[in-house]
Amino acid sequence: MRVIVCGAGRVGYGIAARLAQEKANVTVIDQAASLIQQVTERLDVRGVVGSGSYPEILSEAGAAEADMIIAVTASDEVNIVSCQIAHSLFSIPTKIARIRAQSYLDTRYADVFSRDNIPIDVVISPEHEVAQAVLQRMTTPAAFDIKAFAEGRVWSVGLKLGEDCPILATPLRQVRELFPDLMITVVTVHRGTSLFRPTGEDQLEAGDEIYFVCDRDRVNRAIGILGQEQIQAKRVIIIGGGHIGFDVAKSLEKLGQSRIRLIESDANRASAIAEELTRTIVLNGDGLDREILREAGVAEAETVVALTNSDQINLLSAIIAKREGARRTNILVNQPSYGPLSQSVGIDRFIDPRAITISTILQHVRRGRIKSVYSILDGQAELIEAVALETSSLVGSPLSESELPKGVVIGAIVRGGEVVLPRSDTVIEPGDRVILMALREDVASVERMFRVGIEYF
Repeated sequence: MRVIVCGAGRVGYGIAARLAQEKANVTVIDQAASLIQQVTERLDVRGVVGSGSYPEILSEAGAAEADMIIAVTASDEVNIVSCQIAHSLFSIPTKIARIRAQSYLDTRYADVFSRDNIPIDVVISPEHEVAQAVLQRMTTPAAFDIKAFAEGRVWSVGLKLGEDCPILATPLRQVRELFPDLMITVVTVHRGTSLFRPTGEDQLEAGDEIYFVCDRDRVNRAIGILGQEQIQAKRVIIIGGGHIGFDVAKSLEKLGQSRIRLIESDANRASAIAEELTRTIVLNGDGLDREILREAGVAEAETVVALTNSDQINLLSAIIAKREGARRTNILVNQPSYGPLSQSVGIDRFIDPRAITISTILQHVRRGRIKSVYSILDGQAELIEAVALETSSLVGSPLSESELPKGVVIGAIVRGGEVVLPRSDTVIEPGDRVILMALREDVASVERMFRVGIEYF
């Protein structure tokens, strides 16, 4: 696959790194020569200095032979024009653009990005997706990570096991028998520095970070059985009133279960969002100011979430909020190194928008009938939702007889309106939606399993 990535910032670099690992032919375009030098020195990719919106730059990048263009520069307009030029002059089949401005995303103008208008095949909105990830973590506070599949019917949940977890030191093959109400499939375990696909003989240990898959309606029950406390936040403080903070506040207002305070440092922005939010008290001030935090009621807050554009402000404001009495703190981090750092100083959860955006793009890069992809643990594994076709090697035989790669485990199957947890005698049928985990080295095998064969036609 030949891919052009426009933009060598954090997201563009991450996408290029992932595709290069998978032996794709990648060319990165950016106007900053220093960024291009960095990406070409560190990754097995080509680099071109210039704007992806210029035909001669796209031509130099190999647009005539490209299969895909991914435009993720800091400018919506550059991303849009890059895709338009890629379509009109070079007939690049797949065009993906990151669009941030809400005006472009207004549902009233939903047809603007279409083959007959602006030919962008996939529009990704990082702010909206990150806001939804923040909301999911707030509504399921015991989990460190959550991803919904199959229109929300199935959830994958990341959970750290405590000393009092009742399924510790028990072979996983016995768990369903001993705990019949625990309707989950454990698909991966992160222990220390190693990540592995568990077998029926493996036993979990305190401190393990596991991902399990189950029916959305059974998530809270499963978390309770696993010994984690689920206390919903009734009092929430949001630090930062940008697109993400505003989206989170709007979503919380719709749920109607929380008292919300939002702190925004820019007076004009604070005034503007105060007019649009109906149940949120907006305070103009600095999230690092203890007096502002106290005015917002930090001592009684179950959750403080810091969503400014500055990792440093997010980290420090969350530390201060914790010391002032906040029960839980979540922060947005753009620098990967800040995630582990935040947890070492007592921050409960961190959200990495770069990882969320890369996962969204990967589902359109993956071959076969892949509907959704979620990259976990910095790309060491992927959670994948795929549709089984008649030609798939998985269809028609019990799972015990299927030749699944060692690094792949099926978490759940959605058949009609039913969520099925797999057993050794489970038979996958054509049309089933399969949610699975694949270690990085086995992703290509999953693509082949769900690829359309010639017999399909």
